[in-house]
Amino acid sequence: MDDQAKLASKILVLDSDTSCHEKIKEFCDSNGLVGLKVQPDNAMAVLRSNVDLGGIILSENYGGKEHGGLLMARKIHNIRAELPIFLRRDSVSSLDDIPEDDRAALSAAFTINDIDNLRSILDEFIFSLSYPNALVRGITEMTKTALESQFKDLEIETATPYIVRDRLIYGEIFTLIPLEAHWCRGYMMFQTEEIPLLELVKSDRTHIRPAEGFDFRNLNSVLGEITNLVWGAFKNRYVATDRPPTSWALSQVPIIINHLHRYISFGSENPQLCFKYTVVDRSKKNAAPLVLYQKFVFNLSWSPDDFKENETSVEDLVSSGELDLF
Repeated sequence: MDDQAKLASKILVLDSDTSCHEKIKEFCDSNGLVGLKVQPDNAMAVLRSNVDLGGIILSENYGGKEHGGLLMARKIHNIRAELPIFLRRDSVSSLDDIPEDDRAALSAAFTINDIDNLRSILDEFIFSLSYPNALVRGITEMTKTALESQFKDLEIETATPYIVRDRLIYGEIFTLIPLEAHWCRGYMMFQTEEIPLLELVKSDRTHIRPAEGFDFRNLNSVLGEITNLVWGAFKNRYVATDRPPTSWALSQVPIIINHLHRYISFGSENPQLCFKYTVVDRSKKNAAPLVLYQKFVFNLSWSPDDFKENETSVEDLVSSGELDLF
């Protein structure tokens, strides 16, 4: 099997004790975590925003108040129950003496002196799934190709892929398509904002006529076409054609969407593999970039040991139009 991709995850650090910050940062840097910090007064506003996170490190006495962390944990759990909370305590690395009602909001406890023990807990709560390098690299390649085909003379920037545990929906336009193979079953999503996409259409940077950009259905079709292109490339590259779908396409679970809270649940606790792409118009200094989030959730089946890329023959390339006979 291919080597596993080294993925990162964003983690929000809510800790008012500056003497612990350096050690927490060292731990994050050495364990694939991108640590983010926020002022206490802004913490809840950030958590209600579209910031995608893998988890939270929270100090027991957050805000300089005794048991301030437990109060904060209750608030966080109320609005972002899917995020694991790791409580930094002063003396014991246990939740045993925490009241049962508060314990339900917490995933684990640690002290700054034994923070390295948190590594195995991260594997359970954040990095619970491994992803083959060839899959992560291939998704980036095929998606960038699809974006370049749909946006004219624009630069496509790709961020490092990462893991998220939250279930927030970004922006107003959202596509969802099933992925089914002998080694995986789940969904691929694209999410983006409407206004930056509208500006690109009006600037004649897409295949939609500028005059037709004001019809939101045409904006939807841009993201729909990108989704179709990537889905087709994924199918050609990773879905075996010699295995009948009836042997692995079995169960389904409801997908729940709450529009008010921009929330989507696939009925499992599995983290999501996330890619971020930014479409930039260098010819306009003040033009807002178009940000697209691509997320994969393999909630129905996941067997990376069975993953392999399809071998492509010359005949396949000719029939797909990627290669012409001279």
